[in-house]
This record gives sequence, C-alpha cells and structure tokens, in this order.
Amino acid sequence: MDNKFNNKYRIPSNRLYGYDYGGIGCYYITICTKNRKHYFGKIEKGKMQLSEIGEVAQSEWLKTAELRPDMNLSLDEFVVMPNHFHCIICIGENQYNTQNGMNTMFYENKFGKQSKNLASVIRGFKSAITMYARKNNIDFAWQERFYDRIIRDSNEFERERTYIINNPKNWDNDKLR
Repeated sequence: MDNKFNNKYRIPSNRLYGYDYGGIGCYYITICTKNRKHYFGKIEKGKMQLSEIGEVAQSEWLKTAELRPDMNLSLDEFVVMPNHFHCIICIGENQYNTQNGMNTMFYENKFGKQSKNLASVIRGFKSAITMYARKNNIDFAWQERFYDRIIRDSNEFERERTYIINNPKNWDNDKLR
C-alpha cells in the first residue's frame, strides 16, 4: 500500500478500520497541545487554574452540542489540563446515522472532508480555539490529530469518567505532563 496522500507520506490512521465514527456511540477523547506546552493554565493544589486560552477551551467545549443540534451530541465529563484536554462525547441517533458504529463493519473509511462525525466535531472545537488565539495574538498551537477510544460498555464509561474527574489531582503522575 502506498502511504502517500497528495504526494506526501502520511502516518497511518489510528481510527478503527471499518468503524463509522458518525454512528451512534460514545468516545473518550484526548487532545494535546503542540509539544505539550502548558497553554491552558496550571495545576495548583490538585485543581486546574485556567489561563485565558484555557477558559476559551472550556467555553468552546460547553457550546459543542448546542452548535451541532442536528448531530444529537451529549457531553459527559471533561477536563481542561495545562497541556491537554480529555472528554467523553456521545453521538446519538440523528438524520446522518442509523445505527451503532460497531454494527457497520463493512463501512469504508474514506480520506477527504469529514462531516457529521467525531472528526468534524473535534476539528470544529480545535479550530475555534485556534482562531480565538490568532485574533487575540495569543501564542497557541495544537498537536496534530487526537486520540480516541470507543467506549464499549458501562464499566469502561465509568472508568474513563473517573480518570477525567481525578486527572487534576493526579497531575504529578500524569504521563502527558
């Protein structure tokens, strides 16, 4: 297989092959800042103290479902950390999907513009923060891509939720630090 797109080598996708990321499902997401620079603030006594751009990240995330009512999104736990962001987001049944992503094993992943799926939601979130930073002359950059984990059951959902809630208290042991 040729690993080129537009004549450039590309890193293979970390998305689950054959999974429809616009289908009904819940996801645990991690998005890091470029070079893991501490743009979003700092941890003091186990609590996150947001910088200006950290406040924007929090505000933009809270608007995510409202900005995309047609996708039937629900936001669960999230946390803005000094150099990364964790969240749980669920895509419900909507006019663009008809089934759970796991039931679409013959779905063909496609390169090109992503619309009405997880990648488009994350792209919009990252873009809003980047545009704010540029307009306000704030030094800021995201790491390319993002990490996602498909949440498969209620035990995993609770495990990820607990991790997010406790992330600021566990900052000293955080591998993304």
